[in-house]
Formats: sequence, structure tokens, C-alpha cells
Amino acid sequence: MSNYLRRADATLYSVERVCALLSGFAVFALVILAVISVGGRNLFNSPVAGYVDWLEQAMPLIAFLGISYTQRNDGHIRMDMLVGRLRGRWLWLAELVATLAMLVVMLLLVWGSFSHFLRSFDISAPLWSRDSSIDIALPLWPAKLLAPLAFSVLCLRLFLQLLGFSRAFYFADAEALCSEPSKNVSSKAISEIEGFH
Repeated sequence: MSNYLRRADATLYSVERVCALLSGFAVFALVILAVISVGGRNLFNSPVAGYVDWLEQAMPLIAFLGISYTQRNDGHIRMDMLVGRLRGRWLWLAELVATLAMLVVMLLLVWGSFSHFLRSFDISAPLWSRDSSIDIALPLWPAKLLAPLAFSVLCLRLFLQLLGFSRAFYFADAEALCSEPSKNVSSKAISEIEGFH
């Protein structure tokens, strides 16, 4: 089973890296757009039309696409005063319970955000959209579709981590595949400092 988990982890990690890269490109594109808009306003008295609309469209790219990549690399903010003290099976059990709770919440968010997308999407409407942005009438369904897609990738990551933590709990001393145990603050700081050298 461990080989299957490793292969699934590697495949999903490549998808997560592409999503994180797209998120980074979205941030870069917004910076360029802001420079063009401010420059156009100051030099030609003509900012980019619909700048706020484009900004709203890019927000899901920035906010959601990197969420699974961050989960894979243990980059989310955690309160691990208790979990940081656990070892062995107790650690894997705590990680298993927390991951299961996150998976349930994320599945509900996938369902809710996809329902929100369906309210916006209409195949028979112009640009397939029932609603659009205020200034330049951009269709909103592409931005609304990004949330359930990104959350679905995170659900796959959480499911793989759930399998890894279950395996680690069962074998007591095994590594949790598809995840790393939470490092304490000092060891995480040391590893980040070593990454700069």
C-alpha cells in the first residue's frame, strides 16, 4: 500500500505545484495590471477599464489555488501546543482526527461552493453567465468555479493524508506517507534558515 500512496502523492503533488504556480502568476499579473492602471491614470488620465472587476476575478486564483500545496508542505497556521508534545501512535491519532474533521468541512465547502457556481452558470445565457461584474460585465462563473475545483484538490490531499496517518497509526512507528508530522516551532525555524543557505 505504501508504494501506491507514494505514487498517488507524487501525482497529486505535481498537480498542486501547477496550481500554486498559477496562483503566483495571478499575483504577478495583478501587480503588472496595477502598474499599468496607475501609470495610465497618472500619464494619460486613462486607467485600465474594469480594473476592480479583473481584481475580483483573480482573487479566487490567489486565495484558493495554492491551498492544497500549502497543506502538503505543512505550511498552514496551526495551534500545536498539544499536538507538538505527542509522539508515536498518539501523534498519528491526533493528526488523523484533525485531518478527518478538515476533510468533512472541505467536502461541505465543495458542495456549497459548487452550488454557488451553478446559480451563476447558465449554458443558454450570453457568455454562459446569469450574473456579471459591475463595470465591464465580466462573467462571474469562472471565478466561482475555481473555489470548488481548488477545494476538491485539497480534499484529495486530505484523503491521502488520512490514509497515511491511518497507516502510521496502525504500524505505530511507520512514517506517515503523503505528509510530515508537525514540526515544533524551533525545528521549523531551523529548517527554514537552512533553506536560505
